Amino acid sequence: MQPIKFNPLLKSTIWGGDKIIPFKKLDSKQENVGESWEISGVPDNETIVSDGPFKGRKLNDMVATLKDKLVGAANYKRFGDEFPLLIKFIDARQDLSIQVHPTDEIAKKQGKERGKTEMWYIMNSDEGAKLFSGLKTQITPEQYKEMVENDTICDALAQYTVKEGDCFFLPAGRIHAIGTGCFLAEIQQTSDVTYRIYDYGRKDKDGNCRQLHTREAAECINYNVEKNYRTEYLPKKNEGVNLVNCPYFNTAVYDLDEPMTLDYSELDSFVILIGMKGEGRITDNEGNETSLKAGETILIPATTQSLKVEGTIKFLETYV
Repeated sequence: MQPIKFNPLLKSTIWGGDKIIPFKKLDSKQENVGESWEISGVPDNETIVSDGPFKGRKLNDMVATLKDKLVGAANYKRFGDEFPLLIKFIDARQDLSIQVHPTDEIAKKQGKERGKTEMWYIMNSDEGAKLFSGLKTQITPEQYKEMVENDTICDALAQYTVKEGDCFFLPAGRIHAIGTGCFLAEIQQTSDVTYRIYDYGRKDKDGNCRQLHTREAAECINYNVEKNYRTEYLPKKNEGVNLVNCPYFNTAVYDLDEPMTLDYSELDSFVILIGMKGEGRITDNEGNETSLKAGETILIPATTQSLKVEGTIKFLETYV
């Protein structure tokens, strides 16, 4: 079965910028695009296959038809007909709200399908761009509510100036926010459950403040304080470098300028490749060929045994 590409879902937002359309080399006049949903099985927001024998099919329809051939036996047993990962590019022209996501257990208790663990990989962001990840100060749930009410919650958060190649793992429960000028790839559980903690008092186009979820968020927050929330790793050429290993996804980064074969013969999962820079050609063990360029995201079916990657290209590899 050949690699699969999808039409992205472009989302215009009040904080969206102008980086995504040129990065993806799209012919579109859409403005303020804050997110490109690259691969999504979120109900009512499913991506559609762009070409090949499955052109026009929705992602979850593909899972229901192909089952373990597409996602792997263990994944199909675990997730059923819903694809388990959501892949996005995000471009923030303004600060996003301070947010937190629930764990699976808390989400179910609150009547949601599942929680959300995610990660960010920083791309070519503006100089001086910053983000929030985690608490830098020990606070109690009561202090948290007081700090939201008196506009000081940001004082308790760890802030980072970011550059291309930085990585942040955001397990459910970790407070976080993307800041002005950040351009990044996001890998997350298939879930759209977000609790907005603080939004700087901003108003929407109709003059209304956006809804906050102070009470729900208080149940979800992990109040532990860590020394460093940035993922530390040593970049290497022409080999995979692990970034995140967790129950929901495993992600590595590759920076290649010589051919490399990726062996998936022992892996019981689909694989997603997310183009960061450059351009390459990938050939699977059945002889199917396709291109992988910066701004492209490709789904590799679980039946694939190996991929040969040629070209000068940097990409993320993720699977469950």
